[in-house]
Amino acid sequence: MIRVLIVDDSAVVRRVLTEQLSHEPDIEVVGSAVDPFVARDRIVQLKPDVITLDIEMPRMDGLEFLERLMKHHPMPVVIVSSLSLAGSDAAMRALELGAVDVVPKPGNQYSAPEARAGLAQAIRAAARSTPRPRPPSGTRRAAGPARALRTTDKLVAIGASTGGPGAIEHVLTGLPADMPGAIIVQHMPVGFTAAFAARLDSLCALTVREAKDGDRIAPGLVLIAPAGIHAHVQRSGAQFVVRLKDGPRIHHQKPAVDVLFHSVAQQVGPNAVGVILTGLGQDGAAGLRAMRAAGARTIAESETTCVVYGMPRVAVEMGAVERVLPLDGVAEGILQACG
Repeated sequence: MIRVLIVDDSAVVRRVLTEQLSHEPDIEVVGSAVDPFVARDRIVQLKPDVITLDIEMPRMDGLEFLERLMKHHPMPVVIVSSLSLAGSDAAMRALELGAVDVVPKPGNQYSAPEARAGLAQAIRAAARSTPRPRPPSGTRRAAGPARALRTTDKLVAIGASTGGPGAIEHVLTGLPADMPGAIIVQHMPVGFTAAFAARLDSLCALTVREAKDGDRIAPGLVLIAPAGIHAHVQRSGAQFVVRLKDGPRIHHQKPAVDVLFHSVAQQVGPNAVGVILTGLGQDGAAGLRAMRAAGARTIAESETTCVVYGMPRVAVEMGAVERVLPLDGVAEGILQACG
């Protein structure tokens, strides 16, 4: 049984979250707190496995509390946030500080069953996660000298889920500005991927932006697949472009890593590099296997650094992975595979 503490200043939100989670047989809400000061005491008393945390609260905001918590008592935290632009920026900061995942607050944009399923999935992933110290962030990391890479026909595809924002940031800030073009699927709620791309763009030597339908994949450019729609790679003459297409969820996800990876296997073949990072479930494993069968180079993050060793584990078990590397080695692995 996963023991959950709900931290939110709204009595309505606390009641709704408790009601939603009461339908999950493996999750028990053991208590709630109206602010971080009460939460601190409840953590000691109740010893929860996972905390759900609001960002905007009285006396101490959620980000300050999260930073203190991860420094002195690291544990799995799921942020329950509004979907405003300001909320998206704050959510990016929360993920940087060590939150495992971000889910939207209950509202009109999501049906009750969909919201409940997303919250429960995030809590289960958090319960299986390993809180790890995050490297200092907020400044552009030196990516090392530019390399004479043959970038005209290469393409890098990356997939991640729980714990992925921090892992992706760590990888991209270790890559030079002249690397081959890349496209990334990171499982996120609608409304967060643009803020995620903007944050990465401010930190990387590469140009990073949210993908739009028809965008050309070019050297030095990283495209983040927008939440809520599947991303495919399609050949257009001598170039590759992104196609955004609606469709059913795959592995409960949209965009799905498998959709991206299968399109890369078909359209790019041996000129691709596939990377699967931390995440719960099996999304991306079959697609990475298809990429490897098509001659692509493939990399998985190792269990030693994964926040959740789910997607990479399944990919390794399927025989989809050529190299297993700790997070610090993934950027160099990508450059070697592109070389």
